[in-house]
Amino acid sequence: MLTAFLVLASCVVYSNAPVSASGTTEGAFFTGEYRSLFVEAGHSPQKITTRIHTAFRQLFHGDPRQQAVYFSAGMNTNGPLAFIHDINSRDVRSEGMSYGMMIAVQLGQKPEFDALWNWAKTHMYHASSNHPACGYFSWSLTTNGVPNDEMPAPDGEQYFAMSLYFAAGRWGNGTGIYNYRVEADRLLTDLRHRQLISGQTVRGPMIAGAIFEPNLKLVRFTPDTANWNHTDPSYQLPAFYELWARWGPRGDRPFWAQAAEASRGFFHRATHPRTGLAPDYANFDGTPWAAPWNPRAADFQSDSWRTAMNWSMDWAWWAKDLRQRELSDRLQAFFEAQGVSACGSRFTLEGKPLASDHSAGLVAMNAVASLAATQPRARKFVEELWHTPVPTGQYRYYNGMLYLLGLLHCSGEFRIWPPH
Repeated sequence: MLTAFLVLASCVVYSNAPVSASGTTEGAFFTGEYRSLFVEAGHSPQKITTRIHTAFRQLFHGDPRQQAVYFSAGMNTNGPLAFIHDINSRDVRSEGMSYGMMIAVQLGQKPEFDALWNWAKTHMYHASSNHPACGYFSWSLTTNGVPNDEMPAPDGEQYFAMSLYFAAGRWGNGTGIYNYRVEADRLLTDLRHRQLISGQTVRGPMIAGAIFEPNLKLVRFTPDTANWNHTDPSYQLPAFYELWARWGPRGDRPFWAQAAEASRGFFHRATHPRTGLAPDYANFDGTPWAAPWNPRAADFQSDSWRTAMNWSMDWAWWAKDLRQRELSDRLQAFFEAQGVSACGSRFTLEGKPLASDHSAGLVAMNAVASLAATQPRARKFVEELWHTPVPTGQYRYYNGMLYLLGLLHCSGEFRIWPPH
């Protein structure tokens, strides 16, 4: 099924999106055309199909000791369960679960999608109305479903919601937890409207509310009031907010349209004007925020890698902010100077190296930046991803999830699945 779908989808050679009367490029939402950077680089649709198929099979169903991050976990009354395992940290994270669901819906893998969603709803979701995380998902649990921290990490909530809307569009809605549209609507409502709740968690008493700041219309680092006056640049997902402004609960649609614009503006405040690097954590004004528990969060670290994917996906789908092209060009110019095939993965925002490891996850994100880039160097980053093997071993979770997302974006297979 996977191979047949990808062969069909990849046989189209995608061109650059057409230029509108206003002189700006129209995004894939309007044209229905998704660029395949791999095809543009000279790779055949058949080889692209094989590359994606191989990566999916290895990370989801490969050797559990060195390859797989997807693990089956039995059954309950809703059917099969499965989780995505962070091998290095030895936990299950909402980030990885929601990425796994997004990858599954993009590739038409409904059994894996439903098994991951079942595990998330069974073990991660908080339904109790007196719990500070009510309506959200614990961001970290053991593989047995015991929470390490019951508060959410909003990147997970946002990818859960978007993957559920795509599942509703691709497969239609089922019943119970598989009524994808109802589940997505409920989650979006809580992201914006969740009232303050005070209560006990496994990490002590907390007070938490909505995940989006109501006036600035930016996603918070956490809904926990002790740390909610900050954000994470890689949590900004304007491409998703534009869809929620069309598909989400009707009364909130203007808010999501405004959130998309707010996030676009934030990218330019948070990235360095010369290097294009963003910090892991930031204040709402875009200045870096060094968390007490993570003093390197003011630097370009592993969370930051994803920021380029977010603005480049937004450009590819919507083409509303020409400055995003400048961001990709600036970022890729910096990494070209570092060495496309040898650059490290962690830097100060000014560009001072902090680590020498050449990580597959960053390779993938820098390749996705090519969707918005305008310079010939962009192809170098696409080729670097093409020649990077599927991650294995201890760090295969995060690198592997970003690698698969990168393959989908660069092949034109990360698509919008609208409602029926």
